[in-house]
Amino acid sequence: MAFPIFQVDAFTHIPYRGNPAAVVILDKMQPDDWLKSVAAEMNLSETAFLAPNKDPFVRVWQLRWFTPNKEVELCGHATLATAHVMFSEGYAKPNETIRFGSLSGELQASKDSGGWIELDFPTSKIEPIESIESITAAIGFKPVAVYKATFDEDFDYLVQVESDEQVKEISPDQSAIISLGGRALTITAKAAPDSEGSPDFVSRVFAPNVGVPEDPVTGSAHCYLSAFWAERLGKTELKAHQVSARGGTLKVTLDTNRTKIAGRAVTILKGSLLK
Repeated sequence: MAFPIFQVDAFTHIPYRGNPAAVVILDKMQPDDWLKSVAAEMNLSETAFLAPNKDPFVRVWQLRWFTPNKEVELCGHATLATAHVMFSEGYAKPNETIRFGSLSGELQASKDSGGWIELDFPTSKIEPIESIESITAAIGFKPVAVYKATFDEDFDYLVQVESDEQVKEISPDQSAIISLGGRALTITAKAAPDSEGSPDFVSRVFAPNVGVPEDPVTGSAHCYLSAFWAERLGKTELKAHQVSARGGTLKVTLDTNRTKIAGRAVTILKGSLLK
């Protein structure tokens, strides 16, 4: 048995930039042990597995995401990669709104005339953390503020620093991040006015607890960065840049308890995965 498999660079239109994800198209969802083995074999920050709904009369696709060592509740760049594959390979019509069933509930994806794919995700809640000594130890200096961003059963740390230069130059202690627990540590700052591409804010995301020392571009992190920066900048439509080595650009729109994240993607590899 063989399944179509694709490698897609997400949140970029330039090959070998953005965040790479593998996308596997299944006839039906496979056992967890097999999914985990494939994700470990791909050794990318995320591998997405897509299967038709069990009910053939309901056009909602089953979507699951795995890092090299665990399943996650939400992944933006692998969802973007999956939607890109569906539009480019004929699994979805150009004007269709794709519906995904996931651990984070129903998600949607649609494509505009300019080739940007917009994802509709739940906005994560954030709350301030008063005790920041462990965060200071992890990043090497005292941050402006620290927050906890929660998903259904997991959380990230959101760390605001003084400048985008600090975000670009930081080299955190990976062992210290692991000891913090949670899924990831996100560093963010308002972008300098003359920043390349004129984003509103920049970020980097470190997730060694799920096998990803630094994630190149993280859609799910923008589910809380959206609300965080919308409040501070006084606008709900934002442009974001994740300043990892590969880099990536996102358009983010806050809509009450939903966050719309738009990006582009490019396929760099496709073939068959032998079961």
